[in-house]
Amino acid sequence: MRDTRPGPPSFPGRSSLGRVPLAISALALLLGASGCARIRTHQGYQVDKLLVDSVQPGIDNRESVELTLGRPTFTAQFGQQDWYYVSRDMRQLAFASPRPTDQTVLRVRFDPAGNVVAVDRTGLEQVARISPSGDKTPTLGRNRSLFDEIFGNIGAVGAGGAPGGGAGGPGPNGS
Repeated sequence: MRDTRPGPPSFPGRSSLGRVPLAISALALLLGASGCARIRTHQGYQVDKLLVDSVQPGIDNRESVELTLGRPTFTAQFGQQDWYYVSRDMRQLAFASPRPTDQTVLRVRFDPAGNVVAVDRTGLEQVARISPSGDKTPTLGRNRSLFDEIFGNIGAVGAGGAPGGGAGGPGPNGS
């Protein structure tokens, strides 16, 4: 007795060997596209709005602020009157430079007795954008080459017979 069940469909001109390059190119495309993922990062203090709002001027002191908010990111350079809590969210796409999307700088000011005087917040408006131009720092003045710098003053300073130069002039060393 012969088997009359239909077998797998066959398509003329299509072989399984044609699918291998297609699968390899699809895999390479997926791996290449995975490098274009957006990266989001957080740096610094984790701001909890409820805790920040609980710090009250005239009520809290250094110890209570440290118990509520934790140790500051940094303190004032001169004296211990200001504590700073810095938080920043960044975004980066593939190999591009990271850019800030959100920033909070919380400044807690204390009086000399250690009591909270004020709590100030600033955000992303304080971030300065700078654009370096190449690998050189632009300066004011003449644009001179290394050769000009080395040999440019030969004969210009202390030349005999030149006005203001040479021996016997009115200066302290005879110039």
